[in-house]
Amino acid sequence: MSAKVEIYTWSSCPFCLRAKALLKQKQVDFIEYCIDGDNQGKMKMSERANGRTSVPQIFIDDKHIGGCDDLHQLNATGELDQILSEID
Repeated sequence: MSAKVEIYTWSSCPFCLRAKALLKQKQVDFIEYCIDGDNQGKMKMSERANGRTSVPQIFIDDKHIGGCDDLHQLNATGELDQILSEID
């Protein structure tokens, strides 16, 4: 069983592209919600992300991870691999 990874993005956001590149490099399947011009999608993301409105916002197994920098920090410490491999 693999972790469910979701990422809210804008199509031209460099931080979104960087976060997706890391996930792809790690061969992680993810669900992308591109919210360009989607106010309802942005509101849903903000609710899930404790009020954060910047993109990307990343969730693993419905747990809010944060944005691009947060994802890369987890990767640098080895925590990302641990989170991705946890099975409930």
